[in-house]
Amino acid sequence: MQLDKTSYYDLSIFNRDEEYSLFHRLDFTTTAGGRDYLRQLFSSPLQDITAIQNRQKALQYILDLENNWPSTISNGTIVVVDNYLEAQIEPISNTEGLPLRLQAIINKTLYAPDFGYIKFSFTQLVNLLRGFRTFVDVFNSDQTPKVLKVLLDRAQQLLHKKDFSDILETEAAGNLNYVEILRYDNYIRKRHKKVVEELVTLYHQLDAFYAMAKAIKHYKLGFPAFTNNPRPAIKARQLYHIILQEPVAYDITLDEQNHFLFLTGANMAGKTTFIRAVGIAVFMAHIGMGVPAKEMELSFFHGIFSNIQVQDNIFKGESYFYSEVQRIKNTILQINNGKNWLVLIDEMFKGTNVEDAKNCSLAVIRGLLRSSNCLFILSTHLYEIADELQQEQRILFKYFESEVIDDNLHFTYLLKDGIAKEKIGYLILKREKVLDLLNQIN
Repeated sequence: MQLDKTSYYDLSIFNRDEEYSLFHRLDFTTTAGGRDYLRQLFSSPLQDITAIQNRQKALQYILDLENNWPSTISNGTIVVVDNYLEAQIEPISNTEGLPLRLQAIINKTLYAPDFGYIKFSFTQLVNLLRGFRTFVDVFNSDQTPKVLKVLLDRAQQLLHKKDFSDILETEAAGNLNYVEILRYDNYIRKRHKKVVEELVTLYHQLDAFYAMAKAIKHYKLGFPAFTNNPRPAIKARQLYHIILQEPVAYDITLDEQNHFLFLTGANMAGKTTFIRAVGIAVFMAHIGMGVPAKEMELSFFHGIFSNIQVQDNIFKGESYFYSEVQRIKNTILQINNGKNWLVLIDEMFKGTNVEDAKNCSLAVIRGLLRSSNCLFILSTHLYEIADELQQEQRILFKYFESEVIDDNLHFTYLLKDGIAKEKIGYLILKREKVLDLLNQIN
């Protein structure tokens, strides 16, 4: 699956105001490197159903063995080990000449600050090795999903270094005294620096996958089922917008017979939230995550293309309407490749007059209806164009309900069949006292 930068922004997967981004909501990593790798996973949705199912299996495997995840490795462990490997301290042990114990006593005394740093850092190095021993012993087996097994097999190969085994055995026996620490410090930083750095990198990747599993558990997400249907389809029950604190859930079905959802409703009634909820759920499915829905079944999509937050460009001298036209043009060019796309369009052609917007919208909708390889969700405030589309068999007409009670607006956020009729702009002006303020102008 692919998304361009605009679609990532439209769906708030990454957001300048990070608190309101999907990435921020699902980020349960404990290390900076893990967070960077998780961002890579979000930036690279998977490219086929097999890859998605393999990642689902890996995340489920982590959840099944979650209680065995090694707690000996923490963010502090990774930070200390990173700094230890880069420390500008010459190894202070020397096995030549004097007996090792005597040499260690001299070095411990003469280089006390350096020894203190090495001793503290070495404790965290041992924690890293012990943690990876747990990964290998508990998580790596013939049943380990491929996504994880590649990482754990490599970790097992790295841990086969005799010095690592000797360190762990010495520590387990309680014999890791200052003599042994100084001896092994020499070995680690002279012989095995690259190996330890690779173990740290492997942990960053494991941390990212563990974070995805923790997010699934925390938000009670369920893995969606993918069908091998060559035509695009989405069927979801009780799907909701995961970024919202108190979301409303919706049911949605789009398929080859009904591939265009025509959405109406008052401003603030929930149209944009619904569009984003669908887009986010489809995106999450394609990175192998669970989704915010009771049930979800879908086909593989090669991409999501959105047209939600169009902006003008004063530096290029482009008007808002021109930017809208360019985005629609880019949409058509992108999806006209025979692949399956989910296309999300919110309030098309707001940058021109009503009559012009109506004509432009009808032309675009009728053109998009010719596509057989895309699903479309389009919202509009131009209810009138629905009358001219009633005979189109592949369009589903849905609206968000709103009510006016005693001159007050009430939104149910319920998705209903049909076309909205309410025109409440004047009511909002009145409710917000704008009309009163206008009457006070001298």
